[in-house]
Amino acid sequence: MSAAKQETTQLLLDLADGTAEAADKLFTILYDDLRVRADLVLRRESRGHTLQPTALVHEAFIRMVDQRRARFSNRAHFCAIAAQAMRRILVDHARRKHAQRRGLGWRRVPLLFGANQVAVDRPEDVLLVEELIQSLAGVDPRQARIVEMRFFGGLSMEEIAAALDTPLRTVEAEWTMIRAELRAMLGKRANK
Repeated sequence: MSAAKQETTQLLLDLADGTAEAADKLFTILYDDLRVRADLVLRRESRGHTLQPTALVHEAFIRMVDQRRARFSNRAHFCAIAAQAMRRILVDHARRKHAQRRGLGWRRVPLLFGANQVAVDRPEDVLLVEELIQSLAGVDPRQARIVEMRFFGGLSMEEIAAALDTPLRTVEAEWTMIRAELRAMLGKRANK
């Protein structure tokens, strides 16, 4: 294990033990990585999105380290939990926006899933992804976590495999099925 990974793991353990300065050091070490992930996630959103990557990272980090029972086993686990925190923030944001606007003049924006695209018409499509996650959670919790980490955390297939302790080929195969399901959901919505 590299020195940087060892330091991160130690800081995560210190954070779990309640060491106050561990959160500040951890934030400094992981900030750039989380900022890049947040930027990737927000690029999938509509152009007029009011959240900025910096605000998303700060809010997610605060939610994560503010938990009394936060236990992160390693960097991959931390990034997976960060994806979950970003998901919650974006879904809450989308719900507020949807409640305010109720569908006024949205524009089509491509939502990138690797090399393939899935068309997203409105900000409430974040809510559609949330609906997919909720439906998957009852049937296949691992697939729900894959969507969460990929869509809301911007994690690569390799990072998801590491976080889930699952073979990369399995994660890739499941992502292919999930993408098809999302396309079908978006297609049904477009035909309404």
